[in-house]
Amino acid sequence: MCVNSTKWSASHINYISGKRKKSKRSKVQVHRLAWRKKYEEKAAKGKNMELKNLKLYMENMSILEENEKLRNKASLLHQENLVLMSEFQKKFSKLDRVFSTLNLIKNGARV
Repeated sequence: MCVNSTKWSASHINYISGKRKKSKRSKVQVHRLAWRKKYEEKAAKGKNMELKNLKLYMENMSILEENEKLRNKASLLHQENLVLMSEFQKKFSKLDRVFSTLNLIKNGARV
């Protein structure tokens, strides 16, 4: 009995004096929970980054697609512009010939 009473009183004294031992198990559990929380936060950030990356990729692809359409449209407009300029020059070259002929006639009639 004497041994048991000594053990009890020693643990009682430690408890009263604030030297209570914390169990290793609870420290390990807290450490595991903290590690798990950090791991889950990293995983969530990774998933968020993947989603943002995918959204930016899709937006970039649609911009590239739109850019290609606009480039094709600009090419067609340029070709149309060249055709219209050619027709315009042909009409004015005919008019220039007509005016130069009329001027020659007028000048010939004056003389």
